[in-house]
Amino acid sequence: MSAGLDLRERTRRAVRTELMSVAMDLFVRNGYEATTIDEIVAAAGMSRRSFFRYFGSKEDVVLGHLDALGASLAEALDQRPANEDAWTALRRAFDTLIAHQTSDPQGALSMRQMLDGNPGLQARNLERQCRWHDRLAPQIAARLSYPGTGPADDSPAGAGAVVDSHPGAGPAAGARTAAVIGAALACMEAANRAWMATDGRTPLATILDDVMRTVRPAAF
Repeated sequence: MSAGLDLRERTRRAVRTELMSVAMDLFVRNGYEATTIDEIVAAAGMSRRSFFRYFGSKEDVVLGHLDALGASLAEALDQRPANEDAWTALRRAFDTLIAHQTSDPQGALSMRQMLDGNPGLQARNLERQCRWHDRLAPQIAARLSYPGTGPADDSPAGAGAVVDSHPGAGPAAGARTAAVIGAALACMEAANRAWMATDGRTPLATILDDVMRTVRPAAF
C-alpha cells in the first residue's frame, strides 16, 4: 500500500511539474494575464477538470510551490546548530531557496521577470511569502534567547551573534523576532532582484551574502 501511495505521489508531482512547465512557456510567450486555463490545458493535452485536480487556480501554477518552499526553509533552519545566531542561521537556511532557483536558473529568471511585470501577481507572491514568518518565528525567537524560549543569554552563540538582551517576553519580544525575519526576507528579495538584473550571471549566493552583510557587517 505504501509503495502504491508513493507511486501515485510521484505521478502527481510529475504531472504538476509538466503543467507548470507548459504554463510557464505560455506565460512567457503570451503574458500571464492573457493566458487562459483553457489554453494551458489544451497545450498540456488534458481537460479543465484534470487541471483542477492539481491546481486550484492559474495563480497556483505560479505561486503554489511557495508553501512547500516555506516548509523546506523552516526545516533547514531547524537543522542549523542550536548555538548559531539567528542572522547566520537564516542565511544558511536560505541556501535551500538558492538551491531551488539554481536547479533551473532560466526558469527562475523567467519567473522573476513575470512577477516584476505583473504588480498584482507580485503582491500575492509577497503575501504568500509573509506566511513564512509564522513558520520561522518560533525558531528565531529561541535563537534570540528570550527567557524560556531558547538558550541562556550567556550561551556560546559566537562573536557578533544577534542575541536579545531585553528580559521578558512582552510585545516587544515578538516585534524583535518579526523584525529579524522581515529584514532577512527583505534581503533575500533584494538579492533576487539584483540577481535578475545580472541575468543570473552573478551567483545568487554571492549577492545575498553581500546584501545581508550590509545589514549586519562582518556576519558569517
